[in-house]
Amino acid sequence: MENTAEKKSKLKALNPIVLLAIILVIAAIATYVVPAGVYERVLDPTTEREVVNPQSFKYIAQHPVGFFEFFMSITLGMQRAAYIIFFLFLVGGAFGVIEATGAMNACLASVVKKMGGRELVVIPVCMVIFGCGSAFAGNFEEYLVFVPLMVAVCVAMGFDSLTAIGVVFCAAASGYAGAMTNPFTVGVAQGISGLLMFSGIVFRAGVFIALITASIIYVVLYARKIKKNPELSAVHEIDLEYNSHTHATIAEAQSQGMTTRHKLVLLTFVAAIAVLVYGVLKLGFYIDELAALFVIVGIVAGIVGGLKPGEIADSFLKGCDNMLFACMVIGLCNAVIIITENASIMDTIIHSLSRLLNGLPPAISACAMFVVQDVFNVLVPSGSGQAAITMPIMAPLADVIGVTRQTAVLAFQMGDSFTNVLAPTSGEVIAALAMAKIPYGKWVKWLLPLFGIWCLIAFASLIIAVMTGFGPF
Repeated sequence: MENTAEKKSKLKALNPIVLLAIILVIAAIATYVVPAGVYERVLDPTTEREVVNPQSFKYIAQHPVGFFEFFMSITLGMQRAAYIIFFLFLVGGAFGVIEATGAMNACLASVVKKMGGRELVVIPVCMVIFGCGSAFAGNFEEYLVFVPLMVAVCVAMGFDSLTAIGVVFCAAASGYAGAMTNPFTVGVAQGISGLLMFSGIVFRAGVFIALITASIIYVVLYARKIKKNPELSAVHEIDLEYNSHTHATIAEAQSQGMTTRHKLVLLTFVAAIAVLVYGVLKLGFYIDELAALFVIVGIVAGIVGGLKPGEIADSFLKGCDNMLFACMVIGLCNAVIIITENASIMDTIIHSLSRLLNGLPPAISACAMFVVQDVFNVLVPSGSGQAAITMPIMAPLADVIGVTRQTAVLAFQMGDSFTNVLAPTSGEVIAALAMAKIPYGKWVKWLLPLFGIWCLIAFASLIIAVMTGFGPF
């Protein structure tokens, strides 16, 4: 009993809110230590985006964050992330209504029964789907919608919640790193670099295949180990209570069977996912359209599921409540970015990192570009934002050091992706961990071996790109 209590105490000590509070303090201290500097921003007539003039960096008077500004950054971070926060509230509300109908539990019971002995097949299938969504359409934060469902499925099948997060976000990272038509990373970076949009797609497809294969093998091997011996899971204590609740719910659902109303609710949900995929790929749907879609799903599911208006409203609010912690985490992550931007230390950091690349052999320079982008992505998790800041510097730098601009874009897109699922400033992953009640430290320890494999694949890809003159230029 004492050992269990001690473990629970340690888990509580790693609360993401506390972790982010520490990072906020470190960022504030950095504004007193790191010199302030700025690049001149100009409008690129080709892409019609504001980009950095790489020759314009200059140091300016330091203006570190004050005591009151420090706490203001929290509310400003919430405001900055308002679009994703309210998106999550609405999605959570819709799932709350769906859950109240009992359809999800009935479906889960059916899946567990039918996949008996073949549970591992679910992992590669789901990872390929998630990976392709990121590689072709730039999906990432949208996957938060699937986290509660994946956790429920993985735990019910005898895996753990780490497996569930790995299925979603290891696939997403692989898709971003080997992105073929991701408009937010490859599209922006190639536009700034003067390259033909989505050129070099065949090479990047090979990178994606290598990364998603490595990710699938890693997650499947881990899941198989946990299924054989659940006590080996680093989150066994966390999943234990959820697991017993899930098994009890599944047993109850299996005894009752799936009703016509359950099938109608699930049909509504499947139709919504189909509209979501079509809308993202063909109609340019983003957060606002997807949020509206899930509001409709919640209302329709409640009606066909037999809930009364008051029950729909109560279930919706309960679903919103489940997202509160995740939304707070996302707001705090953005507060870190607010502090570094307002103190003008962001440009200083990227200027210092880019200077380290001068004088290196081309192959090493390409790998160093990847490392620089990886580090910078901790400060700027936004792919398009990072491209706008770094590529105006990296593209002409590539010309100087003997690396093609296409290789520089490849280094950027891989550097933008891997730390997206590792850095504590990545609001989406921290939010997913909060949903699954996984301590951040447990996730980092689990992910690091795969992160190392990703980096090796990235280095190999960049060396091959340099040796083959990956272009057109």
